[in-house]
Amino acid sequence: MRKLLMLLTLLALCAAMAFAADVTGSWKGSFETPMGTMENTFVLKADGSTVTGTIQGGPGGELKIDDGKIEGDKISFSATMEFGTIKYSGTVTGDEMKLEMSFGGGGGRGEGMPPMQITAKRVK
Repeated sequence: MRKLLMLLTLLALCAAMAFAADVTGSWKGSFETPMGTMENTFVLKADGSTVTGTIQGGPGGELKIDDGKIEGDKISFSATMEFGTIKYSGTVTGDEMKLEMSFGGGGGRGEGMPPMQITAKRVK
């Protein structure tokens, strides 16, 4: 019974990883700020449930993605700038990624700002 339970757990984990959204590639998105429209390019690479890559554009230049995860259609990652951490979370459907971007940590300019919404499209 124990071996059967372990086998079923292993199969469930494999199935969950197999159904993770394919996020590898470049994604372009924009969002509105008090200073106008800002554009970002997300260059992502998925390896199992881990997401790595960079965020290009905006005042921070190119930022390294930290703590990237993909589980099914759910994605999350963060990036650190001099004024604190930007956290992204959302969903991926086909060639569209809808993200909520929130600011926190570091006590800098972004702290306390309301979350912003980004819709990014896969670059083909």
